[in-house]
Amino acid sequence: MSASGGTKAIVAALLANLSIAVAKFVAFLFSGSSSMLAESVHSLADSGNQGLLLLGGKRAQREATPQHPFGYGRERYIYAFLVSIVLFSVGGMFAIYEGYEKIQHPHEIEHWYWPVGVLVFAIIAETFSFRTAIKESNALRGTQSWKDFVRHAKAPELPVVLLEDLGALVGLFLALGGVGLALLTGDGIWDGIGTLCIGVLLILIAVVLAAETKSLLLGEAAGLDDVRKIEAALVDGDTVPRVIHMRTLHLGPEELLVAAKIAVRHDDTATEIATAIDAAESRIREAVPIARVIYLEPDVYSESEAAKGPDPTATPGGPTHPDPTH
Repeated sequence: MSASGGTKAIVAALLANLSIAVAKFVAFLFSGSSSMLAESVHSLADSGNQGLLLLGGKRAQREATPQHPFGYGRERYIYAFLVSIVLFSVGGMFAIYEGYEKIQHPHEIEHWYWPVGVLVFAIIAETFSFRTAIKESNALRGTQSWKDFVRHAKAPELPVVLLEDLGALVGLFLALGGVGLALLTGDGIWDGIGTLCIGVLLILIAVVLAAETKSLLLGEAAGLDDVRKIEAALVDGDTVPRVIHMRTLHLGPEELLVAAKIAVRHDDTATEIATAIDAAESRIREAVPIARVIYLEPDVYSESEAAKGPDPTATPGGPTHPDPTH
């Protein structure tokens, strides 16, 4: 996985979550707090999620094969999608079940100093992990807002770690609130309510992650900035006077496919056209280095044809027929 994949942030989150999971489970054994049990499962699930992200990054580095000629870059998207499923099922659903059971059968928290001490330790560890993820993300997001960064990032690892760490911190404060109210009131139902809130939070984060990684799996175009750079690189005003139409597709976070129909002069020879295409490809790769797969189709630009508008047969889905049997 490249540096942009946020390996440092993933490893920091993995180490933090493993240590926190052990501490929370020990606190559960001594106190009987359901919030602690839910949080220990949450941290264990998060640790598994970071392992999945690292595995996806490793598998994505495999060389292309005849069966997979565009390589395995999208494996990173698949494993990020698996993370959302694990977060939903193991983290969110388990916490809701445990919270419901605790509300139905509340009992007083024993040895209160265990859960409180562990939660404070966990907040400190998660803050360190979250700080690392923010630092790694700031190097990539530029002037984007955090919302736009999560929505439009082509590398899924950093948005996943960011949302996981944010959810973990909020969940820890919810657990601390539930344990604190249970201790103040002597009513263990508050511990169950805190656990339910943790479950709802994890499910919401899982839904957001699933939606974003689903979009990446379906195939996203290059960002607007890269599209503009590619278009500017294609046109040199002489051999390639204009771009007739162009489409881009991310084959992986750091691999972009570019397919374009470019205008050439009507009296150019085959050799001149081939030379123009080679030069255009070089300019694209210089402008946008992740554009590794490029297909350029030469054509003679026609004002009259352009005036007719886009050709439906040139769209990815082909022409639209009113009769579904066509």
